[in-house]
This record gives sequence, C-alpha cells and structure tokens, in this order.
Amino acid sequence: MHRPTRLAALGLAAAAGLALTACSEGGGTGADQVEGLADVSGELQGEGATSQQRAMDQFASLFEVAAPGSTLSYNATGSGSGQSRFIDGQVAFAGSDSPLKDEQVAAAKERCGGNDALHLPMVIGPVAVAYNLEGVDLTLTPSLIARIFDGKITSWDDPAIAEVNEGVALPAEGIKVVYRSEESGTSDNFMKFLSAAAPEDWRLEHSKSFPSATGSGASGSAGVADEVSQVPGAITYVESGFAKDKGLGIAAIDFGAGPVELTPETVNTALSNLEYSGEGANMVVDAEKLFAMTESGAYPLVLTTYEIVCSAGYDEQTRDLLKNFLHVVLETGQDEELAELGYIPVEGEFKDKLAAAVDSIN
Repeated sequence: MHRPTRLAALGLAAAAGLALTACSEGGGTGADQVEGLADVSGELQGEGATSQQRAMDQFASLFEVAAPGSTLSYNATGSGSGQSRFIDGQVAFAGSDSPLKDEQVAAAKERCGGNDALHLPMVIGPVAVAYNLEGVDLTLTPSLIARIFDGKITSWDDPAIAEVNEGVALPAEGIKVVYRSEESGTSDNFMKFLSAAAPEDWRLEHSKSFPSATGSGASGSAGVADEVSQVPGAITYVESGFAKDKGLGIAAIDFGAGPVELTPETVNTALSNLEYSGEGANMVVDAEKLFAMTESGAYPLVLTTYEIVCSAGYDEQTRDLLKNFLHVVLETGQDEELAELGYIPVEGEFKDKLAAAVDSIN
C-alpha cells in the first residue's frame, strides 16, 4: 500500500479544531497566491487512484504554499478503495479513474446528505501501451492490443504484428502480459477502450478487475511498470509517466487514421472533442465516444480521472478546504511541472467548466 501524501506546514498541530488561519497572509507570493480562497486551515483527506499519485504529490506541495496551515493527505490505494472510503464518509473526496457505478450513486447521495455526488475530471493521464523490447519501435492497432491481452497473440514475431510493423526486426520471443492485480479504474478504462475500439476482438465485460486468464498481475501503476522493466518481452497498460520513468517502450497506436505517437499535442486533439454523459457540474465523460475516436492525429486512450466530491452536505471546514484545494489545483497546478510527471495540463473552456463546477459546491 502506498503511504499517504502528507505535507505538513511547520508548527501545525494536529488537525481539525485549530484556530483558522488567513490564507491571504504569509506563505507564498506571486504565482503561488490564489485569490478568493476561504479563510480556513486543517487537513484535507482523499483516497483512491494510484494513477493520480504523482499529481497529488505535486498538488499537495502547491496547496501548502498557497493556503498556509492547510495540508493534503492522499492515500493512493486504487479507485475501488477510494470510492468505498468516500461513500463511507471516511474521506472528503475520492480520486478515481472511472465514475461511480449506477448502484453506487444512491449510496453516494446518502453520504452527501441527500445531495448528488459530482465527478470532476481534474487529472488527465494518457495511458501508454508499454513494453520491454530492446531497440524495437512498435506500432499496434486496437485489434492487436485486444488479442495480445486476451492471450490470442502470444509471440512478438506473430504475422499479425509484423504486418503493421514492416521493416521492424521483431524478436521470436513470447509475450508476457502484465495487468493490475487489484481493483483499478485504469483496468476498467483500458477494457472500455478495447470494447469501443476493437469490439470484434474484445468481447469481455469491462470491470475494475482485469481478467486473470492471461498473464500475471502486479499492484499499482508503479508496480506494473516495474514488473515490465524487469521482464524482457513483457507488455502492460499504464499511465505514461510511470512508463517513461522505467525507460519502457511506448507503442504508437493506429486508431484508424495512421499511427499516432503519445504526445501532449495528440492527447489535446482528443480532449478537444470530449462529450459528456453527466449533466451540468457532474462532468462524467462519455468514455465510449472518446475511446472509439478515429480522428486523424488524436490519441484517445486517455484517463480523464476524477475527483469525486459531494455537491453539498459537507461541514463548513471540509467544504472550504476542499474548494480551496481544487481552486489551487486549477490555478497553480496546470503547468510544465505537471506535464513532466506524465499528465496533460487542462486549459481553455475545459478548465473554465471545471472552475465553475468547483464554485457550485455548497
């Protein structure tokens, strides 16, 4: 289990009942300051997706500077655990790679005092199909990816792979699939992608639990990347920052209009065409339309990962801490440092829609 992100301000005694500290006095200067933050201090608790862990580490540091006396504790245990802890009222928000299921919505509304839960896609993480093949620049199609992860293609020199990698020296080596062993929103979204982009080749139902018939499991995003880095011929699905850290190959994917590299530009091409299945401030992305996208130059294999929050129903201190944190994330956290961690900074109309949704929490 990952340790919580917990960046404590110097001299902060434990927690909730401390006297309020004015966020506009002391602390950071210039770009670190965020106007309009509530006058509150304390610890904000969240839990969930490991895909958000690096972003949350960065956001926690920014929160401490922009809102002196406030800290974030984020426990990266996986989306399923985060959703459960949020619904149980143990944390203020859940980080999640997938929205609440229909059967969870009512329980979340009860947790929120009869108010709806909101899904805010604050952390955008492209998913890499990452592999360990020395000196091989690989191109895959959704069909090939589906057949590899379903155990129907088992060798790297399979004719179907060779056909889309003309001139590439593919090794006569077995493919070793590595998947997330725990419940994971990344697994859920990866399977949704396979269902939408390769429906003839992937007929398994999507789930937070990846089917274990093919390959072996490892825990967390860091765990699967580490496992692949140690096993020649291995392949996995993982957020791009973890793949880059381990020096793994990242496949170009031909979604239907030619091979597309995973870059900020190709991801933003996909994000510019997002549609939503939620209404108003509940920004649930229509994942089926996103994952089936075939637009030229777009890389739609993207986790639009959520902070799941209550639209209302918090005590005043928790509400203000949460809104302060989310505004700090939007105002100071969308920069090159976030991009270097493997995420895509939000901008433009999409960012404005998020800010309005945060403002609506009451």
